[in-house]
Amino acid sequence: MNVVSKFAALAAVSMLALNATSAVAADNITEFRIGILGGENASDRLRAYECLEDKTADLLGVPVKLFAPADYNGVIEGLLGGNLDMAWLGASGYAKVFLTDPEAVDPVLVKVNNDGGYGYYSIGFARVDSEINSLEDMKGKAFGFGDPNSTSGYLIPSIEIPKEGYSMKSGEYFSEVKFTGGHEQTIVAVANGDIAAGVTWADGQGEWEDGYNSGALRKASDAGLVDMTEIHEIWRSPVIPEGPVVLSKKLPEDVKVKMTGLMASLKSMDEECFYGVAAGEAKGFMPITHAAYESIVAARQAKN
Repeated sequence: MNVVSKFAALAAVSMLALNATSAVAADNITEFRIGILGGENASDRLRAYECLEDKTADLLGVPVKLFAPADYNGVIEGLLGGNLDMAWLGASGYAKVFLTDPEAVDPVLVKVNNDGGYGYYSIGFARVDSEINSLEDMKGKAFGFGDPNSTSGYLIPSIEIPKEGYSMKSGEYFSEVKFTGGHEQTIVAVANGDIAAGVTWADGQGEWEDGYNSGALRKASDAGLVDMTEIHEIWRSPVIPEGPVVLSKKLPEDVKVKMTGLMASLKSMDEECFYGVAAGEAKGFMPITHAAYESIVAARQAKN
């Protein structure tokens, strides 16, 4: 059975399970807490997840709380400290959680792109009118990362760009290498001319003018924060495995099953809700295990 067939079968089974489930409070929990990774402003993140909040409350029969910390580490620490029950992490964020406490969370699902794969890219970009067309044109100019716990916004480009001969230390090739605070901040900083170029994430599918099918560029384009015709791609990483939806290992098994089923069925249940949660167009969520992230765990460990 191929990836697409497996996804379709999972969604069908999940829908049957959810339809048969009544909204009775799940065993041993009094609330369910969902962390939303950084990348855009908190109000937009919370708004995108409101529909998931409602569906989760209906399914589990307990109050649901959304948390949108200012940075990636807020979600990571929430999971490690037992203050969050679920989150969709980036691969590097998951690696940090695993390296800190392998017994904290289980990776259960991954977002599947329209082509059936679950890879994405770190995309380097600059303003079209800057005449910057590649990293070769960036000497003496400012470069922006997003968040130190971001896979595409820091970990992978900080490893791959130096392999191409460009130092990521401020002043050695780029005039300055700085953290902007998140993907949205990087996009806005480049669009406004505050930095010459930066990196963010995208699935690399669809049209550039739309911000590709899904990712931070798509979200920023949808929100009217950037005109995609005014910026262009100047660098692309090797393919990166999309980060996992994780659940706390401390959750009762029935809660894990119900939430895995809900997320796997989200697109077929409510396509608009899925679009907001998944940061754009995609096929849905499919099962994933730790094995898919061993290379990222190794890269993070080496970087540390």
